[in-house]
Amino acid sequence: MTAIEHRSMSTPDETRTPDRTTLEVVQLGSASVARLTLQPGWRWSECIKPVVGGESCQAAHLGYLVSGRMHVVADDGTEADLVAGETYRLQPGHDAWVVGDEPVIGLEFDTKTAETYARG
Repeated sequence: MTAIEHRSMSTPDETRTPDRTTLEVVQLGSASVARLTLQPGWRWSECIKPVVGGESCQAAHLGYLVSGRMHVVADDGTEADLVAGETYRLQPGHDAWVVGDEPVIGLEFDTKTAETYARG
């Protein structure tokens, strides 16, 4: 492994495009970083559930919200609004949706989630 690795998100190793979703994944050695762009009207249960199945998102998320606003409801009933400039950690078992007319752009750092999210 080299001492310094760097890549542009504009040339991802993989791009996934479920409904109203763009996920761009860059590999850095054994780690993955993903840029997630969710368009207004996006909701996990409507846009991703048809691809992966299940009653709620079963991915763990660790990330940073670059822009936009998202509402998250966990299976245990807790809720939160995520806004631009915030970091977040979500446990498996949640639904989420874009709030407002601005796309949500987030960077995901959980290697397993970046590798598998929105993959059928």
